[in-house]
Amino acid sequence: MAELQARWHQAMADLSEAQWQAVLGGAGGCAAAEALPFFSWRWLHQLEASASIISRQGWQPCHLGLWRDERLVAVAPLYLKGHSYGEFVFDQSFAQLAGKLGLRYYPKLVGMSPLSPVQGYRFLFAAGEDEAELTAAMLELIDDFCRRNSILSCNFLYVDPAWQPVAEAAGCALWLNQQSQWTNPGHVDFEAYLASFNANQRRNIRRERKTVSEEGITVTPLAGEAIPPRLLGRMHAFYEQHCRRWGPWGSKYLTEAFFDAAALDLRRHLVLFSAHRGDPGEPLAMSLCVRGGDQLWGRYWGSDVDTANLHFEVCYYAPIEWAIAQGLCRFDPGAGGSHKRRRGFIAEPRASLHRWSDPEFDAILRQWLPGANRRVLEEIEAVNAELPFSAAYDPPHAGPQSHGPDP
Repeated sequence: MAELQARWHQAMADLSEAQWQAVLGGAGGCAAAEALPFFSWRWLHQLEASASIISRQGWQPCHLGLWRDERLVAVAPLYLKGHSYGEFVFDQSFAQLAGKLGLRYYPKLVGMSPLSPVQGYRFLFAAGEDEAELTAAMLELIDDFCRRNSILSCNFLYVDPAWQPVAEAAGCALWLNQQSQWTNPGHVDFEAYLASFNANQRRNIRRERKTVSEEGITVTPLAGEAIPPRLLGRMHAFYEQHCRRWGPWGSKYLTEAFFDAAALDLRRHLVLFSAHRGDPGEPLAMSLCVRGGDQLWGRYWGSDVDTANLHFEVCYYAPIEWAIAQGLCRFDPGAGGSHKRRRGFIAEPRASLHRWSDPEFDAILRQWLPGANRRVLEEIEAVNAELPFSAAYDPPHAGPQSHGPDP
């Protein structure tokens, strides 16, 4: 068998789409590759090609590939970052600790789908390869890269629960955070979903939806090829306007060029929820969601009107109603927002995995993490105990747990 060669790639364009998609699918084939569009070659390539994810924005692509002759057998999507924005795993306290120890925290190495708090990060392997063996080998290469370039930390965010124990066994440290998720236990329509709530919350949700309809506003889903390309340009305007509302705190990361590319290159994965009076092609407000396999992800929204509860309708209720009709099992609405809990989204743990090159820094954080993870799990349990479900409804609970030593 030919010896493996490691190569560092500073752009997705260094790799062909066919090569990348083959390892993304792995043993699961094409269906597995389609299930997680945020890690597809086209999605990651368009982030770079649109100048949304580039070095001057603090994201330097630095993908590690393992090659056997000219065949890609494994790859780790990685980025050198000069800040912590666009990650949604908040490590500013780590940066403060580094400063107190006289260490430089940035740049750092990050593995994720940029700007998207989407569970599923892992190293990608061709079918038939030994994942544990290659994971350990790639981590050694990453450690060596960090040492040679004086990089303090390597961080894998929102990791795939199936890959998590493999990476933990190879020495990665686990840090848990929480995120919201809606899971369909078998609801056949929106009324069945409403029936899972207690009587008071059912009335609240019906009242919120009614305030939107009484304004003469209808929400129409447009999916895949049914999306007029010009509406992606309109979606960028909504996205830009929504970010502008927050002034210097606004998180405007994506360029207009990314939405133009989405209209042509990524449309089959997209779902727009257009809020309109009359023509869905003339939206007053709109949200953009992404579909892959049996899951829906909420990403961006914006509005030209100040209508009570329109955000809840466009970003939560209409997508849930559509997801049920499409037979989807899960809806991840995105990061943050305690208001999601009252609308049926359950708190779940999300795992990130970390490695640090400085022995003192590493020892301090590994000592702190088990207690921090216990507190996160306790908080999740407390939050979910207060969800407004009916006494007869047993909501599904799921999420990654530590596969390492018992904390």
